[in-house]
Amino acid sequence: MTETLKTATQPTLTAKDFATDQEVRWCPGCGDYSILAQVQKIMPTIGVPKEDIVIISGIGCSSRFPYYMNTYGMHSIHGRATAVASGLKASRPELSVWIVTGDGDGLSIGGNHTIHLLRRNFDVNIMLFNNQIYGLTKGQYSPTSEINKITKSTPVGSIDHPFNPLALAMGADATFIARSMDRDPKHLQSMLLRSHQHKGASFLEIYQNCNIFNDGAFEVFTEKGSKANEVVFLEQGKPLLFGANNSKGIKLDGFKPVVVEMNDSVSADDLWIHDENDFYKAQILVRMFDDPRVEGHFPRPFGVFYEANRACYEDIMAAQIDNAIAAKGKGNLDKLLRGKEVWEIE
Repeated sequence: MTETLKTATQPTLTAKDFATDQEVRWCPGCGDYSILAQVQKIMPTIGVPKEDIVIISGIGCSSRFPYYMNTYGMHSIHGRATAVASGLKASRPELSVWIVTGDGDGLSIGGNHTIHLLRRNFDVNIMLFNNQIYGLTKGQYSPTSEINKITKSTPVGSIDHPFNPLALAMGADATFIARSMDRDPKHLQSMLLRSHQHKGASFLEIYQNCNIFNDGAFEVFTEKGSKANEVVFLEQGKPLLFGANNSKGIKLDGFKPVVVEMNDSVSADDLWIHDENDFYKAQILVRMFDDPRVEGHFPRPFGVFYEANRACYEDIMAAQIDNAIAAKGKGNLDKLLRGKEVWEIE
């Protein structure tokens, strides 16, 4: 009765209810503004009270996010947002926990924490803002910067091989892997909602333009003149079509993707039909990561690459504790610490 009354009187929220009175302090034109706006737009629709939503960030431009969201939140330390969020979810599993990180914060100093959170499968949502540069510290190359990238820390070009974030997530056995971009608000909103709906650790890479230190890094994927030929949107149960008026498609020749022109001899039925639950095809999709400047490259996929059902860490932990209590009653900490490796010296 009390619960019914609480639900009935729950106020209808809007995006403005999730905005704070803090001045948003990102560079004018930064892609973070769009991501913030899309997160604030979807939050009223997920059916979670503001007091049950938590935004946790590490260090970087993106990590100012909790100041601008009218929810609970924490601006933690470099690379450790995932560790803080894991502890919170373990102790308060009913909360909706969102992690905001960047390509430096989440893949460099925090790389180990990221892969271990994904394999443990806590029910949290990771938003990785990828701008392929260190923006907060003024333009050094990052783990996702391309080879030969000229920056303040690589004046004659980076010789590091860049991370492929989604391939890394697949290698860590993440149960939800997706990609979107700051300059496609509708698509970003849909990916944020899918991330929330997934039960388990969701990994959403968001291409985010740093207009000061790496302007135009993703221009080929976002601008009208090139987007159609450079982007293939993944939709469950639909063929992989791209190009102006869907003039091109992708089919599989065994396990090898092939780009084909759509004509009288090639129909949509001949193409690769996307299945978010196909682990093996997801491996191929995340590797469609060609340099768009290289002739004969594949378009870059955007959307949900892979989703799987697997038990969440916090649920298994809670069940383990309940089973231990039911089986043995109150535990003996002294006995546990002493264990079997104890010797008596005469």
